[in-house]
Amino acid sequence: MSAPHASASRTLRTDLLMLLTAAIWGSTFVAQQMGMDTVGPFTYTASRMLLGALLVAPLWFWRGGPFAAMPVVESRGCIGAGVLLGLVLFVAINLQQVGLLGTSVSNAGFITGLYVVLVPVLMRLGGASVSAQVWGAVALATVGMYFLSVKPDASIAPGDWLQLGGAMMWAVHVLLVGHLARRHDPLRLSVLQYLVAGALSAVAALVREPISLDGIVQAGGAIAWGGILSIGVAYTLQVIAQREAKASHAAIIYSSEGVFSAIGGWLVLGESIGLRGWSGAGLLLAAMLLAQWQREPKPSQDKPVSASP
Repeated sequence: MSAPHASASRTLRTDLLMLLTAAIWGSTFVAQQMGMDTVGPFTYTASRMLLGALLVAPLWFWRGGPFAAMPVVESRGCIGAGVLLGLVLFVAINLQQVGLLGTSVSNAGFITGLYVVLVPVLMRLGGASVSAQVWGAVALATVGMYFLSVKPDASIAPGDWLQLGGAMMWAVHVLLVGHLARRHDPLRLSVLQYLVAGALSAVAALVREPISLDGIVQAGGAIAWGGILSIGVAYTLQVIAQREAKASHAAIIYSSEGVFSAIGGWLVLGESIGLRGWSGAGLLLAAMLLAQWQREPKPSQDKPVSASP
């Protein structure tokens, strides 16, 4: 296979992995809210994080089957990098989770998705270049998310401010993943960040919430959905995929999370999308296509982004 064809094949694979990641994330919003029917937000987060860590833990050493092409990469600083990712993930995911207690799923989806704007802004502040077409794609994605997620009569709810803080932390997380996954073993980074975020969430749950085994059992389905698919699969795919992708491009693809969330609500819960929603989905698709057109320089040509949030 010629070099251009090999590069195009890698790009397509990376984009499909990120699209699958967004699809899983989008399907998890309802599970996150349902999980809090019987447990507190920190208990839910701790349960799903530690379940995801347990699922991925064997990959610390074992790389057979579909992971045979990803040998263990020994590097200095891997543990510190994983702890940093875990700290950022702990803050981001719990701001989102606690915020869901005070706002709607649609508002949470839109505000969380604002990291598609924050990522290129932070990149520019860090000295990296962002092309005009990426800014155009970001603008399309933002308008699309608004039409898809926010109803005409929506108002600002108390939980929206927590979601906004979460969006900032998600932007930092996307940048850090892209920066660190090229320097350390991505699967080990995944294990470490889940363990750190899960352990910190467990401590927060012990301090702030009543913990009931019966409540955890009743929330078992939502915990399994969020732990196995969202944490064990999707966040691991994110770390793998972003070894190849520029953070701004990744954020645009991840913004399709809102489309999958709306489609899931339409198919499973019977929620209406309407012309406004489908128009927003169309704009998000246009944003992804614009980001693909005349791709930017390869990530190796980018100026490295600072590893400090």
